[in-house]
Amino acid sequence: MRVATSDEMRAIDREAIERVGVPSLCLMENAGRAVAEQAVRLLGGSVKGRRIAVVCGRGNNGGDGMVAARFLHNWGAEVLVFLAGREGDLREEPATHWRALKGMGVATREVSEEGETSEVEAALRACDLAIDALLGTGATGEIKGLYAKLVGAINLSPKVVAVDLPTGVHADTGGLMGPCVKADVTVTFGLPKVGHLVFPGAGMCGKVVVADISLPTRMLTDEGRLPLFFLTPREARKLLPERKPDAHKGDAGRVLVVAGSVGLTGAAAMSAESAYRVGAGLVTLALPESLNDPMEAKLTEVMTLPLPERGRAISPEAVDKVLKFAEGVDVVALGPGLSRMEGAAEAARELVARLERALVLDADGINALEGRAELLDRRRAPTVVTPHPGEMSRLTGASIEEIQRDRVGFARRFAKGHGCVVVLKGARTVVASPDGRTAINLTGDEGMASGGTGDVLTGAIAGLLAQGLPPFEASVLGVYLHGLAGELASKELTIYGALATDVLRLLPEALRWVEEERTPPRWPIEVGHPLL
Repeated sequence: MRVATSDEMRAIDREAIERVGVPSLCLMENAGRAVAEQAVRLLGGSVKGRRIAVVCGRGNNGGDGMVAARFLHNWGAEVLVFLAGREGDLREEPATHWRALKGMGVATREVSEEGETSEVEAALRACDLAIDALLGTGATGEIKGLYAKLVGAINLSPKVVAVDLPTGVHADTGGLMGPCVKADVTVTFGLPKVGHLVFPGAGMCGKVVVADISLPTRMLTDEGRLPLFFLTPREARKLLPERKPDAHKGDAGRVLVVAGSVGLTGAAAMSAESAYRVGAGLVTLALPESLNDPMEAKLTEVMTLPLPERGRAISPEAVDKVLKFAEGVDVVALGPGLSRMEGAAEAARELVARLERALVLDADGINALEGRAELLDRRRAPTVVTPHPGEMSRLTGASIEEIQRDRVGFARRFAKGHGCVVVLKGARTVVASPDGRTAINLTGDEGMASGGTGDVLTGAIAGLLAQGLPPFEASVLGVYLHGLAGELASKELTIYGALATDVLRLLPEALRWVEEERTPPRWPIEVGHPLL
């Protein structure tokens, strides 16, 4: 499903109004009714006699709230509407709906000074539900003054529905712009925005409901104008590699995993096994020769390639042996547990520069390029880099705070600048392609915050690449499956007890869920449009 930035959504709204001829009042009416319906749902199916406070800004977001208030009043709720400002400050469409509210006898109050918020706070404490209709996706500045006070008042309510986006969440980054409304449900219109999906903003939205307000479907599904998306269960099913009835192991792809060092053998083992668990036909683990015997005992299906070593990590002398073996494989995964010893780092840099096979670069393979990201620019074969924010910081010199402030933008810029697919790991992993296509992954949970889960992901992406998926698609599906396996592990073992090996074990079950187009257990979004 496509995801919009605030500018992209405004352009769609404007085209629908000016070129297609959908009246703006019609869009606002549909939006407000969708908000009202979610309020009813949150209150158990009826609002008769329930107290609802609606806090409106002066723009279109406020207008949506006014429409919702009118419907809720009509359905029997005791509604009180607060306007942040004076009636004379309203834009044309919200002013129309404000007059309608008053005409229907809905209780309204104007609040224009910070000192006038005591009644608002009292009403929000006493109500059954509040609707946040203060600011929408166009807000970019710090929340302060009157609006900060009103945000605090809204958060006093026992239940909150946010209109389009909780006030205080940046629509394009998911960052917080100061005090922020904490919603139970956020009703957005047409398409989800980045701020609904990326943390910390995603954590303020509650359940996200994407309402159909009659924007033309062709505009909402145009991949050319909307390069950002998230993978749905239906779309994930379409990405699964095909396998012919007469396929043999060579047809399912060959993976070479270059990984492991003393104390870090688990990373190597999990990466190699993960490639098998997503369907790769043949997997070989290249590792320091002194670790070969114990790994042969540990791994049954995975073949091994002992390499020259220094300090029980691979040495530069291993490079030629790896390059020769790699001539017979489809994909090389490089980095899990490789160590940060200089010999291993030197070997990793030389392999990045000389390998002529598709490469998935992770962990210490990325760390080896600290300050030398230009080595990626010289690669001719497809490359996928899978850093967490700390590794991305070392790779680029940017601070973790800078990376996390705009995860989507940072991943996109790096992918375009270095000609590789970027998998920026973390809650809501971002996958960016050099051509601008970008996916925000919605699977996974906090139970995956344990050592080794990233190694499982590396192998999964490599295994899908080996089966013929293009690098971007292999990365998007790999991240989706990995997160889904994590959710299944948490469901079975709790978020406290699930380990990386459980994620690895449940990859086949995640594949089954994808084959059956089942919705992941903790899917955070609900879409009202049947064709999106």
